[in-house]
Amino acid sequence: MTARILVVEDEPAIRESVTYALEREGFATSEAADGEQALEALLADDYDLVVLDLMLPRLSGTEVCRRVRAGSAVPILMLTAKSSEMDTVLGLEVGADDYVTKPFSMAELIARVRALLRRRELDHGERLPALRRVGGVHLDLIRHVVEVDGEPVQMTPSEFRLLELLSRQPERVFARKQIMRHLWDSDYVGDQRACDTHVSNLRAKIEGDPLHPERIVTVRGVGYKLVAM
Repeated sequence: MTARILVVEDEPAIRESVTYALEREGFATSEAADGEQALEALLADDYDLVVLDLMLPRLSGTEVCRRVRAGSAVPILMLTAKSSEMDTVLGLEVGADDYVTKPFSMAELIARVRALLRRRELDHGERLPALRRVGGVHLDLIRHVVEVDGEPVQMTPSEFRLLELLSRQPERVFARKQIMRHLWDSDYVGDQRACDTHVSNLRAKIEGDPLHPERIVTVRGVGYKLVAM
């Protein structure tokens, strides 16, 4: 089945170029020129992925992302200016899965889109034990449900996928490159600082004190591990 992609970008030249490139690769696309149009399109139809610019009129890309994440796990690929690192971090914090910085090559954009779509297919088709427990953290891999110390915790697709990876082998240290390769299902892992942002987001949801984490432990110079507590 052809993947359906919503392209949200207020600059017509960029929006049309991205749409053309995606359609040339066989994807079905729709367009939105601002944040409110994007939300209307997402309410009216189902999409397999959203390409979302952060700097939008009427409603910012981060606000669109935040509202989408309140009720949908659709993969979100952000478009962000190279100079706006804080915007990139904020976008990841509110639930975006990946990002591409402007100016970008269409080859890179297509690779990121394919990686996110492939990851979604793997998530739906992976045969893993249905339930997994690491101390007070419980994962239901079929229903994509997480409980921490008996309380349900809402997670973005990237947060869940990161926790699922770390929980496969508690106490094992996963390098940043390994984590990003798993999150994006691609050998091109981009800026590994995004890994730290995803870990920080996950810590905020499963740690008693995210500033002094006890469950997701940093191994300096190597990566991260999940420990039972």
